Amino acid sequence: MSTARDNGSEITEAGTRLTAADIVQRYVIWDRDEPRYLKLLGGKLPRLSNRFKAALADDARHISDEDLCELLRRDWRPRLTAAWLIGMDRRLRFRQTLGDLLLNSEVCYAGQGYCFALASFGQSHDAEILTAYLDRYLPRTDCYYDQHWAIGALLHLDDRLGTHHADRFLTTGLWQASAFSRLDPAAYHQVINDLRDTARALGNAASRNTP
Repeated sequence: MSTARDNGSEITEAGTRLTAADIVQRYVIWDRDEPRYLKLLGGKLPRLSNRFKAALADDARHISDEDLCELLRRDWRPRLTAAWLIGMDRRLRFRQTLGDLLLNSEVCYAGQGYCFALASFGQSHDAEILTAYLDRYLPRTDCYYDQHWAIGALLHLDDRLGTHHADRFLTTGLWQASAFSRLDPAAYHQVINDLRDTARALGNAASRNTP
């Protein structure tokens, strides 16, 4: 389906706005044989095809805020994808929304995208959100959510900002007593670093190709 943009949500050549289902198909499914949302799981982006990465970066630049809001109102698949698109384009105006979604932790998997986006924003406000999330959920051994992604993102921000927010979780025994004690925070720090390096490279390539 060919589409154009009309300030907000996309419209078709016939002049009708895309439905919510169309928006999900366009950005979340993307490829029916290999859905985009599945490929975004687990930090695999640096190892994916150039075609996939270029399309993701292009959609991140062009999707409307209205369509992103629609995706964030739905289940984990659209939320995960929307968070990735927001992070790739560093749309800081979504910080509070993503922070609230992360803290509420209503659905599975989407927290990976929220943590990537907050790491991409790269500011002290984002470290505060991640710290609040870990304060709430790391002590709860019954909540196996996205604490490993949050600590990786927080370590990334500590490096970037010259801060030590993660120390309170790693040097006090909190991590070791958590449901994530068998996981190495440094490994997820590296995952976030690699994702950010890939996102920056895609952004730089897009800037060079923009007339």
